[in-house]
Amino acid sequence: MRIALAFAMSLCLAACTGSYSAPETSVDPAEPIKRPLGMTCDASFAQHHVGEKVTQELGLVIREETGAKSLRWGPPNSAWTMDYSETRVNVRYDETMTITAITCG
Repeated sequence: MRIALAFAMSLCLAACTGSYSAPETSVDPAEPIKRPLGMTCDASFAQHHVGEKVTQELGLVIREETGAKSLRWGPPNSAWTMDYSETRVNVRYDETMTITAITCG
């Protein structure tokens, strides 16, 4: 009886499983990904800017690529408040004005 019950349950579980493959998309890596502003920030879209020099224009591009509503610059040796905002991108840079980290929060 237990064997039959286990077999029936395994059939039910097998019927629930399936395979999923994400649709293929063609993305040009040179084309920045644009997300709607004011959405939840996703810093993964802007990591390719780490190592670049800080400019106002680059800040706008990073904000657009991450979907952040606001941007906070993090100069070297500065303190940060611990307030968290899921719609803000943080860009830290060093003494040479080179971006060292891009995070959200």
